[in-house]
Amino acid sequence: MGLWGPIMVFCLLWSSAFAAAKIAVQESPPLTFLVVRFLLAGVIMLAVARMTGPWRMPGRRELAGLVLLGALNNALYLGLSWSGMTTVSSAFAAVLISTNPLLIGVLAGPVLGERLGGQRVLGLCLGLAGVAIVLRSRLSGAMPEDAHGTLLVAGALAALVAGTLLYKRLRPSSGLWLSTGIQAVAGAAALLPFALWQESVAQVRLTPSLVGSMVYMVVAVSMGGYYLWFLILQRASATSASSLHFLMPPLGLLFGWALLGETVSWHDLLGIVPIALGIWLATRTR
Repeated sequence: MGLWGPIMVFCLLWSSAFAAAKIAVQESPPLTFLVVRFLLAGVIMLAVARMTGPWRMPGRRELAGLVLLGALNNALYLGLSWSGMTTVSSAFAAVLISTNPLLIGVLAGPVLGERLGGQRVLGLCLGLAGVAIVLRSRLSGAMPEDAHGTLLVAGALAALVAGTLLYKRLRPSSGLWLSTGIQAVAGAAALLPFALWQESVAQVRLTPSLVGSMVYMVVAVSMGGYYLWFLILQRASATSASSLHFLMPPLGLLFGWALLGETVSWHDLLGIVPIALGIWLATRTR
């Protein structure tokens, strides 16, 4: 029960990031924004780690693992998903990313040795069925999505799955502020060459919405969301933790509708029912 508070806050922060990202990419090239965001968040988190506890830099092996995690969880996952959101809706990106629990559920056994019982299998299948209902309305009918943007978001999904499994495999022993800060700085360093190559700072429009999005992304998502995600991963299995991403479609749809005026169909709302039941089954302990 002690995890439900962090879980609720994490789900709200993580799902709201899709709408905030859509706002940001309208005012700034995505990779340039992300480099600044990761660097600011990383420096702040390292400062917090320095001020709130004993400072112990990780060893070479753990540091290399954290750098790799930063490349997967920050640079690749967000770099690809944000680039994809220049041509697809934030709600659709949230739906596609939320299919990661099924991939992690399948891979957690051979990679991590986690036992996938019948209850979790049923929960994952129900969650996937709900996502499929939402996905169907987004890929056909009156709301078609761009194919190239869809491929970029699918690549982001693969990076998130790999990052989740690697974190559980490595089990970093450094404090959460320190390890998350190192990952953020590593993500900024990995994205910087691509941002300089593909984008121009002249394309940035310094508007109030861009500044507000940056502040929210740094403080609420990079610091708050990622801290809570790694906290949940430390205390729960990879399959149970990742099943929370099934909540992202309904919450992502809600934020997309409220903040961006994106269309929500009855198919989208219908998909929420099996998603909620699937999460309950996948995370419930006997």
